[in-house]
Amino acid sequence: MKRGCFSVSKEKAGQNKQVLMVIAQKGFRDEELAVPQKVFSDSGLNVIIVSDSLDEAVGKLGARVRPDAEISKIDFAEFDAVVIVGGPGSRDYLWNNKLLHMGLSVVHSKGGVVAAICISPVVLAKAGILKDRTATVFPDKEAIAELRKAGARYQNRDVVVDSNIVTGRDPQAAEKFAREVVNILSRKEI
Repeated sequence: MKRGCFSVSKEKAGQNKQVLMVIAQKGFRDEELAVPQKVFSDSGLNVIIVSDSLDEAVGKLGARVRPDAEISKIDFAEFDAVVIVGGPGSRDYLWNNKLLHMGLSVVHSKGGVVAAICISPVVLAKAGILKDRTATVFPDKEAIAELRKAGARYQNRDVVVDSNIVTGRDPQAAEKFAREVVNILSRKEI
């Protein structure tokens, strides 16, 4: 672990798998954080929420969340899954976040789960993870174009699973999306 990085003690976590949930500082989609977070916690996973800042993050519908850590302080290698929450703020805060792209690559290359919902699958596309993969995204023209530009095969479905990559289309898919992440984690030794 690098000096100054946020670390999760396996002792503290009870050897549970570690899920990193990434939210935009402003405009994350409230239910795309709350619903998966509950599913993950109820499944015994240790959930850490990160954003660009430790300042209170504000959701599109008014939820207020104090992140556990900053993206820049995370040692992504310690996590079994990275889940990127959607919402309009993703376009401004997450789509072009190079540190997040690098972290996703670390988790993906070790066989961990990378997941994104709503317009956030674009982050996976920009990180180079969706090339020759099947994925979904919120039916926004720019988001669909970004997936295709990155070499992804777009499908307009609630949830798409391609190996260890999970993408969800919209808030209505949040629970199904989260359950797919849990299903993969329960089968994988990462």
